[in-house]
Amino acid sequence: MLSSLATASVAEAEAGLGWQVYATNQPASELSLGQAVAAYRSEYLIEADFGRLKGQPLSLRAVYLQKDAQVTGLIRLLSIGLRGLLLLEHEVRSRLVERNEELAGLYAGQVRRRTSRPRSESLLRAFRNLHLSIVAVGTLISYHVTPLNQVQMRILELLGWPPALYEQLAADLPLLSTKISEP
Repeated sequence: MLSSLATASVAEAEAGLGWQVYATNQPASELSLGQAVAAYRSEYLIEADFGRLKGQPLSLRAVYLQKDAQVTGLIRLLSIGLRGLLLLEHEVRSRLVERNEELAGLYAGQVRRRTSRPRSESLLRAFRNLHLSIVAVGTLISYHVTPLNQVQMRILELLGWPPALYEQLAADLPLLSTKISEP
């Protein structure tokens, strides 16, 4: 047992070095330092998910709502959004682990950087440059969607969605909408 002076010295040294001390009851013969660090880093923390509710991309923050039912409804709606983000992330991560693969091209300026644990925000950001163009000349209306790049096709493939699903979008638009105009 450490004396209070020794405990204070250790705490001071930790603060100066920026280190944190973690302990386990697992014997070193069963869990190496590397395995312990890896287990800690891949630990599921629900607080991180609540952080997503409060920050980007869901942004639950102080809002002026009149009734408790409105607050409850907003939180429930954002919780559904959070579940969608987590499901997206889980599906892609599971497929990458099953195949023992990593995904590259998600990080701006680091096209070769790879990860087997992409966050849903990064996956969705990969699709931000897609556009739908509608050109009307007289009665002739033409639809065009931006072609998918390799990273986008890879994400769809990891989700189990065929790229043809997206490509068919432009062909099906005339069937989906009878009138499209700007407000």
